[in-house]
Amino acid sequence: MRMPGGWWRSKSTPAKVETYTRWTYHFFAVFEVVVFGLPVLAQVPLRFSGWLFAALCGHALLSTATASRAVDWTRGRREQPLRLMGTLGAVTALFAAATLLVTDALPADSESLGALGSLATGAMGVGVGTITLGMRRRRWMAALVAGFAVGCLALALLLHAAPDDAVVAALALMLFPGFMAFAAAFSVWLLNAVYELDEARETRARLAVAEERLRFGRDLHDVIGRNLAVIALKSELAVQLARRERPEAVEQMIEVQRIAQESQREVRDVVRGYREADLGVELTGARGVLNAAGIACEVRGETAGLPAEVQSALGWVVREATTNVLRHGDAARCDVGIRVLEGRVVLTVENDGAESGGVEDEGVENEGPANRGAAGAPLEGRGSGLAGLRERLAAVDGTLEAGRVRKGVFRVVAEVPLAVNEATA
Repeated sequence: MRMPGGWWRSKSTPAKVETYTRWTYHFFAVFEVVVFGLPVLAQVPLRFSGWLFAALCGHALLSTATASRAVDWTRGRREQPLRLMGTLGAVTALFAAATLLVTDALPADSESLGALGSLATGAMGVGVGTITLGMRRRRWMAALVAGFAVGCLALALLLHAAPDDAVVAALALMLFPGFMAFAAAFSVWLLNAVYELDEARETRARLAVAEERLRFGRDLHDVIGRNLAVIALKSELAVQLARRERPEAVEQMIEVQRIAQESQREVRDVVRGYREADLGVELTGARGVLNAAGIACEVRGETAGLPAEVQSALGWVVREATTNVLRHGDAARCDVGIRVLEGRVVLTVENDGAESGGVEDEGVENEGPANRGAAGAPLEGRGSGLAGLRERLAAVDGTLEAGRVRKGVFRVVAEVPLAVNEATA
């Protein structure tokens, strides 16, 4: 059963910002109708209020459609909605002009003037702010705001208003549209920045994997490259000696066999060193990577004196948990603790900013022994990362618990006995 608000928690941080931006401008359309339109029905004469309110509702719907298309264009999903933007600009200008004409038709002491002025300001603000969402150049944004200001000034002068009053009225009418244009530009910048940061996080994770592969490749090249060259040379020499029926060929082939066996042993050593993670090194690396990513990391406890098998198993837990903190959620802090309790080593990795019930076992909350199979084996449908950790820990009679402990906080707890069974190890 889907938890209330689960659709929001399941979204990534960039998707949340995009949803927030989109629905903010949808709310602006409702705000336009409620705050600026309803007072018109109560304060403006009936012969004007009905069609003004209907036109305002149409303007709000057009603004909503334009905002949605503009946000999609910002993220590269659609083409730039130039027709919608042009239509919205024309409708906004005509509506503002009609409102000012109605203002001029009413007596100078009419109580409706304030409501009509607010109506024109609100329509221009929402319209200009929505159109700005579909622009990238600041000059165009400034030109749009300036164009509406000049239009208001020209219309006021045509209605025989005093020049000083016309200038003041035009500037007053453009305060809200100018603010809305600035807010739209900032919203687009923020949305793009959040997506770029998320892509940078994914790139950093991929680079870390690529760097580890390069290190492993270099180690294999250093170990195997020289030995293979010697084997090839001695094999060629043995062939030449065998063709001449020289007894030294046997000695060369024995040397080739020895080098091949030595190479095999060295490869096993490299692979063993790659698969065995040192807990102290992993903790230092995790703290450095998280601090570089802007995540405060605190490590408590000592690793000295722990058996090599325990350090290797827990080192993999630290490595996997660090990767998950970087790739999932929006953490600001991560705490790592190591304790020895009653013959067992307990490693705890806890981070805030968890966006879902689990990191890879999504939707699992406070996963304990009841949610695991025998010997800590993962249940069907679990993520491969945590499942792989359980297999490693099960090899040393260890257990793993992972899940949300409270709102926004995710915790991984691994326990490994100090006395590791020799056969299992």
